[in-house]
Amino acid sequence: MTHRAIHPSRRGFLKTLNVLAFSGVAVSVRPTWAEELARTPKQVEGPFYPDHLPLDTDNDLIIVNDSLSSAVGEITHLSGRILDGRGEPLRGAMVEIWQCDSGGAYLHSGSGNSQKRDSNFQGFGRFLTGSTGEYYFRTIKPVPYPGRTPHIHFMVKLKGQDNFTTQLYIKDHPQNERDMVYRGVRDPKQRELLVSDFAPIKESKIGELTAKFNIVLGYTPGA
Repeated sequence: MTHRAIHPSRRGFLKTLNVLAFSGVAVSVRPTWAEELARTPKQVEGPFYPDHLPLDTDNDLIIVNDSLSSAVGEITHLSGRILDGRGEPLRGAMVEIWQCDSGGAYLHSGSGNSQKRDSNFQGFGRFLTGSTGEYYFRTIKPVPYPGRTPHIHFMVKLKGQDNFTTQLYIKDHPQNERDMVYRGVRDPKQRELLVSDFAPIKESKIGELTAKFNIVLGYTPGA
């Protein structure tokens, strides 16, 4: 089932975005133990990082600029934290995501069905973390396309460090075990670090979902 968003104006949404992100929607997890956290497995960037970035690159992917139409798909509030190996938040990390639209088309000229791409789906977004290391995106639940299980691409850019890329998957999706990229992480415990529930928000009247995904990097400032 697909859903179209029922939403206020884009300007009104952006005014309340951070309040929504860091209250009921965002995750806030910080370890209380001294041991190192398990690192998020690195995954390939893939061939569909946008070859032409949209004019709108903010963290609301379901509304492009001030359009009155929203993207087709199940609206998902995606949040998490960028952490170092000790569980400390990483400030100033640029988090980028990109994914296909509800029809399987990427914001890329090489996407097989790019001529049918949903023009109301931004397809790419950015968020710069603050002191808490938290990020937030409003996007759609990922869908499968030929050869791939549903996933969202992530890239984390941090000054002085190599870019980190990984992918987020839907927990227990039946196509995961047939996906070569997902299966490339051979350790089942490591795979668990790449999945999230896309859970319904009980208070939502339009079927919105929430997903949490922390990214733990091997980089520790000052180490």
